[in-house]
Amino acid sequence: MTALEVTLLTQDACGFCDDAKAILDRLADDHPIRVVELDLGTDEGRQLAERSGVLFPPGILFDGDPISYGRPSERRLRKELRRRLDGR
Repeated sequence: MTALEVTLLTQDACGFCDDAKAILDRLADDHPIRVVELDLGTDEGRQLAERSGVLFPPGILFDGDPISYGRPSERRLRKELRRRLDGR
């Protein structure tokens, strides 16, 4: 099965970003995902946030689709991940 690409938009000194990284690490133990971290301080990070409607960090995108921003919900991310992987 091909891994789902997860983009994590982060910034320095962001507690919710640390939470999101930990959640995605746990998800990677159970599902085929590849996490790409991108700093919101970069031009690429800012542009992606603007295009996807991420208002503040952390932003999480599955295969380029915005899933959440701000305080991450592991339950919601797991549910969306299973839905996407089952649909492949």
